[in-house]
Amino acid sequence: MAIKVEIFKTDSCPHCPAAVAAAESAKDKLGDQIDVEVVNANDPANIDRAREYQIMAVPTVVIDGNVEFIGAPSDSELISKLESLL
Repeated sequence: MAIKVEIFKTDSCPHCPAAVAAAESAKDKLGDQIDVEVVNANDPANIDRAREYQIMAVPTVVIDGNVEFIGAPSDSELISKLESLL
């Protein structure tokens, strides 16, 4: 089963594109071993999800239901974390 990676972001966040890029790099390297979802925290449909994880800042990276990074991780930080879970 693939590791679920959720990137909570907003459109106005200057650091969020870096978190999304790190997730895309991880997906390129790890392929089907991870499932990446980019979640707009400002979308009313996602507010309950953001509250469930107690997200107070973006970007926030949630891996398999656990908040792992607040702020944008580097590509290598995210990949190392994911590889440790495989």
